[in-house]
Amino acid sequence: MQLESIYHTPNHRWAYAYNSETFHLRLKTKRDDVERVYAIAGDKYDWDHHCQEVEMEKIAADRLHDYWEAVIRPEFKRFSYGFRLQSGDETIWLTEDGFSSEQPVPAGGYFEAPYIHAIDLFEAPEWAKAAIFYQIFPDRFENGDRSNDPEGTSPWGEQPEGESFFGGDLQGIINRIGHLNELGVNAVYLTPIFRSPSNHKYDTIEYREVDPQFGDKELLKKLVQTCHDNGIRVILDAVFNHSSEQFPPFQDVLKNGEKSEYKDWFHLNGFPVEVQDGVANYDTFGFYGNMPKLNTANPDVKQYLIDTAIDWMKETGIDGWRLDVANEVDHHFWRDYRKAVKECNKDAFIVGEVWSDSLPWLLGDQFDSVMNYPFTQIVLSFFADRTISSARFAEEMNRLLMRYPQQTNETLFNLLSSHDIPRVMTRCNGDTGRLKQAVVYMMTSMGLPCVYYGDEFGLEGGEDPDCRKCMVWNEEDQNRELFDFYKLLIALRKERAALRSGRYRVLSAEEDGGSLIYERLDGKEHFTIWMNRSDESAELSHPMNDGGWRDALSEEQVDIQDGKLVIQLEPNGYRILWRKIE
Repeated sequence: MQLESIYHTPNHRWAYAYNSETFHLRLKTKRDDVERVYAIAGDKYDWDHHCQEVEMEKIAADRLHDYWEAVIRPEFKRFSYGFRLQSGDETIWLTEDGFSSEQPVPAGGYFEAPYIHAIDLFEAPEWAKAAIFYQIFPDRFENGDRSNDPEGTSPWGEQPEGESFFGGDLQGIINRIGHLNELGVNAVYLTPIFRSPSNHKYDTIEYREVDPQFGDKELLKKLVQTCHDNGIRVILDAVFNHSSEQFPPFQDVLKNGEKSEYKDWFHLNGFPVEVQDGVANYDTFGFYGNMPKLNTANPDVKQYLIDTAIDWMKETGIDGWRLDVANEVDHHFWRDYRKAVKECNKDAFIVGEVWSDSLPWLLGDQFDSVMNYPFTQIVLSFFADRTISSARFAEEMNRLLMRYPQQTNETLFNLLSSHDIPRVMTRCNGDTGRLKQAVVYMMTSMGLPCVYYGDEFGLEGGEDPDCRKCMVWNEEDQNRELFDFYKLLIALRKERAALRSGRYRVLSAEEDGGSLIYERLDGKEHFTIWMNRSDESAELSHPMNDGGWRDALSEEQVDIQDGKLVIQLEPNGYRILWRKIE
């Protein structure tokens, strides 16, 4: 065995409490190098009477490594543990003291899980674990009140430009609540709605005022109540990394320079504060001089922003926040922010915008979730672009899932489109078959699905601002068959707990092709999902000892043939099978 490839550390994603009674242990080894792994766990205060040996399951593999997992249920919420690895005639032991050819005397030198404290558990709100989100860009969803349209509002449906306004507003969302109900979503995420000079509102002038082009605070309260009356949660977008240059404290800095009482609210690199030749002498979001970066370590800034968030929660009853450019704000701020938000509403859902490995923010002290753009890229590379094989897709997805503990994976914010990337239909080159497979995967894999407004009708759009087109409300321009497909998949996910919190595992993935079989499994139901990504019909099969399989969408029975499930799939076809576990 290649010892230098064997890895375990007793924290975070490698050893963590899944709930108050269950602990997960993970171990990484070289791909196809180890045949069996056992976790040996016992109570260090009485090892002989409280010891168990659990064979670890190979739950995932990527190009270089196998990942093993064991579920431990300690009697007294604490235990020490080590690993025994076998390959052929070779056996080695791994404890905190390192490798040995004989079992070290327990429990000294073993890894430790000292105690499972409920207060330390990572727990997202229960409602969020079953959420199916719908993202709305308010200016482009529906114009419900033409009296508040900005000057120069463009005709609805015209090709958007960077500075375009189309008059969408909060009343428009209220007017279309029936559409959200029919689609079946149970949570909405609104991009920023606070006063700002732009159509996107990511450059805030006044954090405590709804932009007049959208309505006012009373209308926001009405929207939230209407959503709640229809079983729909609401989260808003907060931009705490930066403001607009028109933000009054920054205007005071521009006017008074070093004498401004707000000079420490920003990251200033000289006076006078200015932009010369397109370069600002203060820190900004990206290189945008009109978006000065806030100094969230400043106590006054921190208190102002946190108080703002809490006031909106108390006044309107919103259910949480999506946090813009969250990775560029200091961790101390987010820890204090979380404490305040959860004290206000323990069921508030906090989603950060982090585009890369997000574990530092997902340890239970900052966010409940992040926007899972790595998921987006892997899924679209496979189903839309077809630039990777099934085997590579499975490896990349497994590697992504191994970044986080299971409970974190269950609440990651999965998406195929957003206001920041081209729409999924465009990525699929207008091919509805490819799009449907991507949607099936999003709805049946681990994490929370989010539908970007208009995707359910096949709305297309490239890079910003094209991905921010107006919603299509004329039925003649809608893909109603695609809408019915979204409804069907959303309803299936809402009905089946195994698709939300069950184990995920790839069963078959072709090295050079496009067929893929994976499963979702809990203690009551077992799902297998079959994909044929090719442009030709294909027969897929996989060994399966248990019968009782049915098509999850049609209830048609599917029989075992010679110990195998055999499925015929059309080009770009899919099949979702399920059975009850007796």
